[in-house]
Amino acid sequence: MTFAVPVWLAVQDALLEDEPTETEKDTKTCFDEFDDAALFEHFHLTRPCISFIVDAVRNRMKTVSYKRPSPPVDVFVMVALNFFAHGAFTPAVVQRIGSCLHASLPNAANSASGVIAGMSDVFISFPFTQDARDQNAAVIKEFCKIPDILGVLAPVQFKIRASPYEKESFKSFINAQGYTSVMSQFICDSQGNILSVEKCCVGSTAEQELWEYSFKGREVEEDQHGNYWLIAGPGYHLGNHILTAVTKPETIEEVLFNEAHAKMLNVMKQTVDLLKRRFMCLLQLGFTEEGSLNKKLNIIKACSVLHNIALKFSVPPPTRAVKTEPLYSGKLLAAETNVNALRARKELIQKNFSKPRNQN
Repeated sequence: MTFAVPVWLAVQDALLEDEPTETEKDTKTCFDEFDDAALFEHFHLTRPCISFIVDAVRNRMKTVSYKRPSPPVDVFVMVALNFFAHGAFTPAVVQRIGSCLHASLPNAANSASGVIAGMSDVFISFPFTQDARDQNAAVIKEFCKIPDILGVLAPVQFKIRASPYEKESFKSFINAQGYTSVMSQFICDSQGNILSVEKCCVGSTAEQELWEYSFKGREVEEDQHGNYWLIAGPGYHLGNHILTAVTKPETIEEVLFNEAHAKMLNVMKQTVDLLKRRFMCLLQLGFTEEGSLNKKLNIIKACSVLHNIALKFSVPPPTRAVKTEPLYSGKLLAAETNVNALRARKELIQKNFSKPRNQN
């Protein structure tokens, strides 16, 4: 798994820029009380990964001038990581926190979500230079044989609880699968690195609408990221930058293309499965409330930041299995045929998936 070099250089510079004090160096953290097995059980992360996260959060809170949390930074992070991993606070972790902090655990987790989500400007990086885009596209072409692809695009559903007594708002949270949820737009590469996470909308939102009103959607459609494609499922419209599968393949070339296209979509499915498996809070984001969409997005973004860091440290997935879900397929919005996009896709298929004829 690789990251753009500038991203990790920026992280290293940031962490080295503000050296810890002698007190910080000598003081043990609350994580030292766990052996490696217990650490992974309670946080679904390894010791080196957690140490990096604590240092990154400490640095973030210094450089961005966050209000210092009432517990020490390591406790602040421990509370959040435990909640993210299990969707609740496990007894073994609660026992290690002073009784005076018990009542404030949810607030501490919410605050930490905001801090870690704010680190997405470093740890969630869409390829923003020509060299980075070329490198990304080359890796993806080697993976699936489709050229000029920057990543795979999909909406991801997260279950929530909504009050049926608030009929109008409740109805808007019901998605095409019939349960209440919120959804965010994800882009990842062929290695499962999350490149972009944005928006948190009610579950009934169509993915094409989500794309059109997203910041990344506007950037891509305005050619700010060059002449590249994003792989996308049937809920999106084939366009100048959105590459969908052939609805009714009629040739072997179109079948081969669809198989390559599905291979990339499967990467997104595996990425979402791993994300929800490692951070089980995402399996149920709790009740809706005023301003809750922003709070839900903070949790989603924070877990995405931690997902990318975990990949960097080659952290294995938790052994505990959770039921996997197919990628969301929502309501389809009618669209006019994009003749130019159809022609471009046809040319791409002919050039890259036609078998060379035998020469006599």
